[in-house]
Amino acid sequence: MAIPKFHKFLLPVLKILSDGRERHIHEIYDLAAKRMGLTKEELEIRLPSGQKVHNNRVGWARTYLKKAGLVSTPRRGYVAITAEGKELLQSNPVAITLKDLEKYPGFSEFQTGNAGRSKKHTEEVELQTDSTPSERFESAYVELQEDLKDELLGTIMQCSWQFFEGLVVDLLINLGYGGSRKEAGKAFSTSGDEGIDGVIKEDKLGLDLIYVQAKRWKKESCVGRPEIQKFAGALQGKKTQKGVFITTSYFSEDAVSFAKDIESKIILIDGSDLTDYMIDSNTGVTTTKKYELKRIDSDYFEEA
Repeated sequence: MAIPKFHKFLLPVLKILSDGRERHIHEIYDLAAKRMGLTKEELEIRLPSGQKVHNNRVGWARTYLKKAGLVSTPRRGYVAITAEGKELLQSNPVAITLKDLEKYPGFSEFQTGNAGRSKKHTEEVELQTDSTPSERFESAYVELQEDLKDELLGTIMQCSWQFFEGLVVDLLINLGYGGSRKEAGKAFSTSGDEGIDGVIKEDKLGLDLIYVQAKRWKKESCVGRPEIQKFAGALQGKKTQKGVFITTSYFSEDAVSFAKDIESKIILIDGSDLTDYMIDSNTGVTTTKKYELKRIDSDYFEEA
């Protein structure tokens, strides 16, 4: 059973408050979960930000009910039903939809917003989706990140292997390895096979070294166990136990299993990991705009 969409929680939340008691939002989370028959596993499902999906959807159901004037927040963290909410329940609705909330002026004002969004835009965004605003924002963010990763890999494949060598050096430095770029650059030697091999400092003082190999292969090409075995042999020849194997493609299951079972510590970085590290370390990407999602600072409003 999938977690119901947030508008499915509108009626259950209102019914939970039907006895007129003020209930803390955390109590509502628990009671709503029981009403919807959610399992422990479902209650642990989280958004990319780490927030529990169930809590997010119940929270937005409360927000929408509040905007419609069906519930109120008499004190911090607590929710109570209003006269309008009780009146709605007396009609014995089988469900409450966002369309039902449109008849309440407060909700209509919330929909159009102070920015003067058009009615058409409101219907497209609010009524034709089952997701909460938080979920839509995070979903869009994930989609943009995946598009950026695909674009990064495509751009890397269009560059020369010499540029790829410099990219790997920059990435490792941005991740905190290799000392200075001059030192890291000298540590690598090209092999002429569109890959790079080299030794790089694990820290700025050079107390330990890491052997690095990278393959700029097409994303549909698989790096198999033989390649990792050769790399492990190279580590033994260099008398080191630490290595990083970077590829723009992917590793076979046998390659991954082999790397886990051997004594040497070999970190495998595939095309997806590579682009993740590039984005996280701002290697080859730039920030176009930042959005800050803010919430109420509960501590600020705590009265002594």
